[in-house]
Amino acid sequence: MKLLISNDDGISALGVRTLADCLAEAGHDVTVVCPDRERSATGHGLTMHHPIRAEVIESVFHPAVNAWACDGTPSDCVKLALWALLKSPPDLVLSGINQGANLGTEILYSGTVSAAMEGVMEGIPSIAFSLTSHTSKDFQPAAKFAQSLVEKIAINPLPELMLLNVNVPAVKWEEIAGVTFTRQGVRRYIDVFDKRVDPRGKVYYWLTGEVLEDVEPPSGLNLPETVPIDVHVIRNKYISITPLQYNLTYATGLDKLSQWEFHLP
Repeated sequence: MKLLISNDDGISALGVRTLADCLAEAGHDVTVVCPDRERSATGHGLTMHHPIRAEVIESVFHPAVNAWACDGTPSDCVKLALWALLKSPPDLVLSGINQGANLGTEILYSGTVSAAMEGVMEGIPSIAFSLTSHTSKDFQPAAKFAQSLVEKIAINPLPELMLLNVNVPAVKWEEIAGVTFTRQGVRRYIDVFDKRVDPRGKVYYWLTGEVLEDVEPPSGLNLPETVPIDVHVIRNKYISITPLQYNLTYATGLDKLSQWEFHLP
């Protein structure tokens, strides 16, 4: 398959190198376009007020991989690749492997998920891969699963245009309990800002949020309650796959609000 890979941890991140090299070695046509530095938690930001530059990267990835470093956001990278760098569209857009989980409401801030979502917005099925640890450097199990998932999609394409948000527990391959389709949970944080003073005596703040709790999504989202929540299955060493879309319309709310009547003066 022809694959476009991006991330938000930057072109030098071990996760994207492991993913790209694994898929290139499996015989896929791999192109990598990543930020030139870490751009985590950028959401779906785009660069609008200055030019975007892309530089060819050599001797970092597998020899068969074509790679660029872009000075924009993760979404910039995918958009630039699709509209300027690639001669033809890829079969899949992949993002990751991210250093750290993208579970529950974290996906709203995630540059990893946003890069993959850019592919979906351009009509290309996409997958975001995350390793659920900020310290583990063993990306091989996640890359191995990514290879098997890509090969499965090559044989049985996704039934509809969607993004698969994949989170892989940070354990050895033999310790993974299985693979489960999940629904998005909710992660609430204690958004603690550390108040600090710089050498010039000026006050600044550093965001150091911690997870407070993982809770059930609010009712009325038309989600099947029999399907497990992503943040729960990871604890039991299962790989979580959550199908996502970019349309954020609240269907139940729309149905209830349609009963309102307005009488304009």
